[in-house]
Amino acid sequence: MSPADTLASLKKHRLVPVVVVDGADQGVRLAEALADGGLPVAEITLRTAGGLEAIRAVARDRPDVVVGAGTVTHATQVDAVVDAGARYIVSPGLSRHVVERAQHHGVPVLPGVATPTEIMAALDLGVETVKLFPASVVGGPAALKAFAAPFPDLRFVPTGGVSATNLGEYLALKPVLAVGGSWMVAKSLVDAGDWAEITRLTTEAVDLVKENS
Repeated sequence: MSPADTLASLKKHRLVPVVVVDGADQGVRLAEALADGGLPVAEITLRTAGGLEAIRAVARDRPDVVVGAGTVTHATQVDAVVDAGARYIVSPGLSRHVVERAQHHGVPVLPGVATPTEIMAALDLGVETVKLFPASVVGGPAALKAFAAPFPDLRFVPTGGVSATNLGEYLALKPVLAVGGSWMVAKSLVDAGDWAEITRLTTEAVDLVKENS
């Protein structure tokens, strides 16, 4: 899958589940639950020691799921997640080293931004899609509307505080490529192995996206 195809897939589904899992088995089971709910996309974060192995397992066992790596903060992590099979990279902030390493590998990177200065720095690096983070803290939909005027060609994936109740507000905005959310993949459900509930919540989320697209 080319970088353009990966971003097109995120745009198609418009919702990126932000996932925290503790290893390969949880990663694959969660990917299966998401796919069963109609959302074959997952941003598996590196917040746990097992995140990298989860990415590797999903890339190997569920190639139909567009798996990315989240919470990537160092260039060396970029090398590791690309080797594991991540198709895109998401960072909580803007790091030149992370962006350039991802570009070196030809993998789409969504750096986190919260200010016009950070957005301009991302544009200088050739980035066309960024992660607004933490979206709810930095102004939510109102901030996106304000950013759209000076940066009309930039696309955003707002993450942080996005929920089923405000999803529609974000998706209604032209600059929004997709949104990142975790309400359908709560860590408590993952730890309990309640894959059926994750699938149910995912199905609801997919239907909600369709209603607001």
